[in-house]
Amino acid sequence: MAEKDTMSDIKCCVIITGMSGSGKSTALRILEDMGFFPIDNIPPAAIPQVLDLLRSHDSATLHGVVAVTDARGGALLEGFEDVVTRLRSYIPMIKVIFLDASDDSLVRRYEQTRRRHPMGAELVLSEAIARERKTLAPIREIADLVVDTTELSIQDLRNMLLAALAMDQAQPAIIISSFGYKYGIPSDSDFVFDVRFLENPFYVPQLRYLSGKDEAVQDYLLKAPGTIDFMKRCIDLITFSLPLYRYTGKIQVHIAVGCTGGRHRSVAVAEWLAKHLLERGEKCFVNHRDIEKEAGRT
Repeated sequence: MAEKDTMSDIKCCVIITGMSGSGKSTALRILEDMGFFPIDNIPPAAIPQVLDLLRSHDSATLHGVVAVTDARGGALLEGFEDVVTRLRSYIPMIKVIFLDASDDSLVRRYEQTRRRHPMGAELVLSEAIARERKTLAPIREIADLVVDTTELSIQDLRNMLLAALAMDQAQPAIIISSFGYKYGIPSDSDFVFDVRFLENPFYVPQLRYLSGKDEAVQDYLLKAPGTIDFMKRCIDLITFSLPLYRYTGKIQVHIAVGCTGGRHRSVAVAEWLAKHLLERGEKCFVNHRDIEKEAGRT
């Protein structure tokens, strides 16, 4: 398949390389959590072929691909610069990120994990690190970004990676779920709003077999005392909290709204919250977990 055809599908490829023990696996997980398709320990020459295989994969085309290649590739690292040049000719964004750390820090990390250094078991650790530095020196020279992780926390590393990829203002996705308490609270909820205090449309004959997605049910609930004020306070709390979640690197916030059966009140409130958050420019998805479980209740 022609490389130029791939250009229209995969827009971003991040190649993470660098010293063993410098945090490449952590960086891979950070970008994987951001939606990138992850590939670990791949020879540079194989990257174009893998990108071609991924040209119809949702994560790869929507977010991009992140690949780790390092000293474990041995002689296969040869030709790295040529591969990067080739990729730049048809992928809109190529970033080579080299992670490094002080020798003392690398020795300390290896001693803590008790892992064998990829340069060989026959070398003492300091010699293995020196040999790896020499092997990777040409790759370090052509990197778009060199990050010294000696004193970095995981949050610091995340911020640097996202800034390098112009993703430092990335918004966490918001999932709003309605549910029925009789079926249990969603276990992964970050917020749980209990709306069982609202008047229950189930006891209104003409509304019983409708759901909170229907206008008649929503109008009924909006007239109930406290509904509008409650909604405003929920929105205030959510919009106050989102920047704090964003700062910590959380990429998904799950808001659960519950009533007794999960068909009327919780559904209506979930719909309203989503509408208001979307109007504020947030990325928001709605899931009505139990709406059909109550459809035939008498």
